[in-house]
Amino acid sequence: MNKKLTRFVRDIYRTDDFIPLHTPVFAGNEKQYVLDTIDSTFVSSVGKYVDDFERRMEQFTGSPKAVATVNGTAALHAALYMAGVRAGDCVITQALTFVATCNALHHMGAKPVFVDVSRISLSLCPQATESWLSEYARLDGEGICRHVPSGQIIRAVVPMHTFGHPAELDELIAVCRRWNLVLVEDAAESLGSYYKGRHTGTLGEYGAISFNGNKIITTGGGGMVLCHSEEAGRRTKHVTTTAKQPHPYEFFHDEPGFNYRLPNLNAALGCAQMESLPLFLEQKRKLAECYAQLFAGSDYQFVTEPAYAKSNYWLNAVICPDTTTRDALLKESNTAGVMTRPIWKLMHRLPMFAEALRAPLPISEWVEAHLVNLPSSPIAQE
Repeated sequence: MNKKLTRFVRDIYRTDDFIPLHTPVFAGNEKQYVLDTIDSTFVSSVGKYVDDFERRMEQFTGSPKAVATVNGTAALHAALYMAGVRAGDCVITQALTFVATCNALHHMGAKPVFVDVSRISLSLCPQATESWLSEYARLDGEGICRHVPSGQIIRAVVPMHTFGHPAELDELIAVCRRWNLVLVEDAAESLGSYYKGRHTGTLGEYGAISFNGNKIITTGGGGMVLCHSEEAGRRTKHVTTTAKQPHPYEFFHDEPGFNYRLPNLNAALGCAQMESLPLFLEQKRKLAECYAQLFAGSDYQFVTEPAYAKSNYWLNAVICPDTTTRDALLKESNTAGVMTRPIWKLMHRLPMFAEALRAPLPISEWVEAHLVNLPSSPIAQE
């Protein structure tokens, strides 16, 4: 299978050169819009492209208000702050995630609680979340969810839509309602993914998207907060813009804020990328179908979207029969110049999160030992 996979990938991308995991595609108005910002001199946090990029994102996702930020971690940090998470709070999330999810919590002094993922979605498992809460949490007299052994407030639940595959959101929302918790979606990887017809990042109180260079569209760096209401969006914009009150010339800031503004230069790139997003989604779905056909009938299981969802297939993935097979695939494909990657090391295995509270993680550990990510850049049309 390893040699067959390597040849398959080379045929798909029509090259014998090195094939990376995911590269950006600039085939539209990117250069024109970026040069326009340079000619205008508005390359920093003020300019027409920031507003345009936010408007395009609102139209695409259906979010009442989208607020552009300098990167995806900043977007998640701002979303958590707006959701009321503060220093000392506990936040339930998954150990099977990219480190940025937990870094955002660390930066605000909050503590992650690691719960297992679902085999259906590879994202936070509602049943495992409910089980951990039932064993270790209680609602106090004011209806605040607290971790019984420590007395700390459990404030929020943060599922990460792994590789763009939407989490089981209805069930997670129900858990949050029972326990008076806020749902914040880490939708960094899932631009263009839909849960029962609704775009990811719009079902929780807030959602956070990333536009890093390896995402389905990129602004170089960049992120976006999707807000549940226009008023929440206005306040998010204020807080992420150093909390400065509008004035012709005076500087007055009415609360501590963040300097998380996306530069106009980056937003220009994002506007051009948004114009190509429908095509990228079409190409990536076609690629996923090709991978599914390749692995059909083999001992390898291609990771497909859940039945309730439509995924952007940001990163394609395959489940190998065992860890030995996984390691052989990784070694042979990378040696042959086709980049593949294991999934991220589970967060509780990293030194800074080793002491975090956690539930049993059997599915997360099984996925960690079996999964390989495959080249996933959009493919050209015939």
